[in-house]
Amino acid sequence: MPGDSLQIAIATRGKALNSFDAIVIGSGISGGWAAKELCGQGLRTLVLERGRDVQHLKDYPTATLNPWEFPHRLRMPAAFDKQNPILTKCYAVDEATAHFFVKDTEHPYIQEKPFDWIRGYQVGGKSLTWARQTQRWSVTDFEGPARDGFAVDWPIRYRDIAPWYSYVEQFAGISGNRDGVDTLPDGEFLPAWDLNCVEQGMKQKIEKAFTGRHVVQGRCAHLTQPKEVHLQQGRGRCQARSLCYRGCPFGGYFSSNAATLPWAKATGKMTLQPDSVVHSLIYDQESGRATGVRVINAHTGAATEYFARIIFVNAACLNTNLILLNSTSRRFPQGLGNDNGLMGKFIAFHNYRGSISATIDGPLDQYYYGRRPTQPMMPNFRNVHQQETDFLRGYMSFFSAYRSTGATTSGPEIGGAYKDALGEPGGWGVFMMMQGETIPKESNHVRLSTTEKDKWGMPLLVTSVGYDDNDKKLMADFLQEGRAMLEAAGCINISTSDSGQAPGLDIHEMGGVRMGRDPKTSLLNGNNQLHGVPNVYVTDGACMTSTATQNPSLTYMALTARAAHHAVASLKKEPCRISDVRFRNS
Repeated sequence: MPGDSLQIAIATRGKALNSFDAIVIGSGISGGWAAKELCGQGLRTLVLERGRDVQHLKDYPTATLNPWEFPHRLRMPAAFDKQNPILTKCYAVDEATAHFFVKDTEHPYIQEKPFDWIRGYQVGGKSLTWARQTQRWSVTDFEGPARDGFAVDWPIRYRDIAPWYSYVEQFAGISGNRDGVDTLPDGEFLPAWDLNCVEQGMKQKIEKAFTGRHVVQGRCAHLTQPKEVHLQQGRGRCQARSLCYRGCPFGGYFSSNAATLPWAKATGKMTLQPDSVVHSLIYDQESGRATGVRVINAHTGAATEYFARIIFVNAACLNTNLILLNSTSRRFPQGLGNDNGLMGKFIAFHNYRGSISATIDGPLDQYYYGRRPTQPMMPNFRNVHQQETDFLRGYMSFFSAYRSTGATTSGPEIGGAYKDALGEPGGWGVFMMMQGETIPKESNHVRLSTTEKDKWGMPLLVTSVGYDDNDKKLMADFLQEGRAMLEAAGCINISTSDSGQAPGLDIHEMGGVRMGRDPKTSLLNGNNQLHGVPNVYVTDGACMTSTATQNPSLTYMALTARAAHHAVASLKKEPCRISDVRFRNS
């Protein structure tokens, strides 16, 4: 029939218009890297972001405002706090940054156990608001699960990812010292930020008192001394304003908006589409591959399908799990690639519950100048080369020494004397916190609700993630050892604390679509491909087999760059060699 022919022709044209070489789901830290690498290798790439568009410079409305220019002097109104009991727990949320975070009512989820899910739905995702701490994993971190008998063996080792660490460090710009500590490998660093005089003294005393424990300056994604590749990105030196969460107009810290997405755009190969909620991936049983994605317009609810030969799922850990679990078909009724039923399970995170405060008799005739975006840290020293304690794995510690104001709250907070004291430094204080590794467990999981859906017609995510005895023992050890180290450093008035915070507030959730060697016990292979659907790659937090103690974002970046080059090499049926990789945007 003529009408049928017309419909077929329209359908064919529509598919052609919506077809790309690659699709990237998510534009945050890992999605931005996927876009940069795929476009840089000549692939026409569609980048789908469920949130609004945020353009570098143009869409940082609060970046240069002073506290008195905000209606509530940076405080959130009581009504906002009441409506957002989860979001307002986040350290980075205030009147200058709230527009970069998902409100509690905007995308609800079901907490089977308390879990604070902090999200950023916009172009750039949470790369606009992350803490920018970037440490490499070590040899023992990748060997840990196999050695200690938890999770599954990582399918890669440090030697496999080390050159990719170097690659992303050079582009992103990471400041730090070459400290020569095997538990925290050195990288390609820009000049480090300084320790202040009290921190330098604490470092000397701690390292003298405790063999094998090291104090290093925190490594962070800030341009202390930009190189040519950073100037080509249009980025400038970090101004140490400590207003990073508002979006940096200088490009001083690494974000998708300032670095990878503009680089991808410059190739002419990227199509960036915000307001696009990915519903599911489309699976073709005949070819055994995913052929595209189903997308819901965030505002109109209209559905559209897009097609590609390669798909990268980088929606951030829990949303990546949600999308893949929702991608059902006759072949995969439990979710795309989920033959073993393990998708959504073995979720892990970082334990931030323990902290310690103290005072120290620091020199009252010395001060430190200005601000800095990082603080001293201590790499993990527990159970590194062998099992030594009654708990598995260990923790990294961060601390800083500071001078508080000379004003006290013991008297009236009014009058000329109080005003003068506000401008004078007081005594020295110290704050220390933990970042502990948690053990992935099958019982810690996310799944789809069978009864409730969101406004886009997708099942709500159910979170069932909690602490265990190992986490409590690990925290107790940090509080004990942290106290001992601060005492050795000369601290007094030491006070320890357990915040009791729920998982999730660390914003380091990982797992659910873990890498491994065996398709029976993992979802992804050593190149981050779904075992059962090899043209689908997952390189955000969902892919992680274990958490180590380090901040995870640098590892996401390195895994993404590595996987993107593998994907393109597979299309071309060529080997993937890091030696062939160059920064190019044309």
